[in-house]
Amino acid sequence: MKTVQERPDVASDREIIFSREMGSIGLVTLSPLNLEEDSPLIHDWVNRDYAKYWMMQDTSLEDVRKEYQRLLGYSDIFIGTVNGKPSFLMEKYKAADEIIGKYYNIAPGDYGMHILVAPAEQPIQNFTWYVFRFIMTFLFSDDRVERVVVEPDIRNKKIHGLNRRAGFEYESTIKLPHKTACLAFCNREQFRQAIKNQP
Repeated sequence: MKTVQERPDVASDREIIFSREMGSIGLVTLSPLNLEEDSPLIHDWVNRDYAKYWMMQDTSLEDVRKEYQRLLGYSDIFIGTVNGKPSFLMEKYKAADEIIGKYYNIAPGDYGMHILVAPAEQPIQNFTWYVFRFIMTFLFSDDRVERVVVEPDIRNKKIHGLNRRAGFEYESTIKLPHKTACLAFCNREQFRQAIKNQP
């Protein structure tokens, strides 16, 4: 298995709001989305075949920019780097502000998240798991977040595996306007117990 790339010599000028050394993959950081700077990057990612569950394939750069301008109206959106290289997109939002809030009884402190990992240039063992674990750690670093709710496409087997590994409990299948999804929840204690004996 190849190892992660060395950190670049050129320092990024991004504002880093959260960072952790994550196992074998190195330093992971999180920075607020820069709409103009990051839209071309996101446009590339969402138009790849592997990103089909993001439902933004065949979109233009302007489509992507407008969509993220809209999402910024109620979501916190971040670009994550691994050893200085942009490697994932993450959206954090109050469940009450998204469509998912209409499909279950919302509890105070319920927050949702979406994650899209960049296309892999080379395989790195446990890369996506460490990114996922980093994101969950970030979410629960916010005292307002009592529980994380996710609604992945029922066909997305890879994300189901990551969710369960992180402690999510699957409650039901729901029919959203744009997809059939699984409704799953994870609180702090579930996450803590899930990762206790994991790398």
